[in-house]
Amino acid sequence: MRAYIFAGALLALASVGIADARPVSYEGGRTLIVEHDRDMSAIWAHYTPHHRYSIGYRGEWHREDDHVFHGVQATWLANRWFGEDYQANLYLFGAAGIASGVDDNPAGSGAAGSLGLMADWETRRWFVSYMARGFAGETVGEKAMQSARAGVAPYVANYGALHTWLMVQVEHNPQAENPVGVTPLVRFFQGPLMAEFGWSVTDDKPFLQFQYRF
Repeated sequence: MRAYIFAGALLALASVGIADARPVSYEGGRTLIVEHDRDMSAIWAHYTPHHRYSIGYRGEWHREDDHVFHGVQATWLANRWFGEDYQANLYLFGAAGIASGVDDNPAGSGAAGSLGLMADWETRRWFVSYMARGFAGETVGEKAMQSARAGVAPYVANYGALHTWLMVQVEHNPQAENPVGVTPLVRFFQGPLMAEFGWSVTDDKPFLQFQYRF
């Protein structure tokens, strides 16, 4: 039952909308992120007290093994590189909280957390990124995953206009029924709002992400 309540909260937040794809915003900025992929649904709301880091609430529903996680996540901008026509970023993140079994999972509640890194490189035309993450909990075991993206902008938009990206995401999750997944997707963003829509050709499941920066 708690899984369905969590899914309802996701849909309610998704209707609000979302923004800039960066896990660390400008100083004083607040960001709301809702994501649904082939294995997990998540809510992440964070505040950026300093341009180098953000901190906030993260909730996850791991549908593959029927458990939910609620905790606090901190993200640190480890480095940022600027070139004549590109920008690159390296982020490190960690979360700590409680994980509980739901629905058909009899596991109780216990301490849980995750560690990972994210990196990206982009110009106004091209985009590549990589993310790796490990998750462990007292009652739900351990898992690890990684994903990479490549994308291209079919047109170069002016500041303040609607930006569009065509991307392909490849995920590796050794514990999943299909360990390797391929998801073509399209990204739209304008101002503080960003939305991504895709479909996993491996699992025949939707991919959705909405972000809004306040």
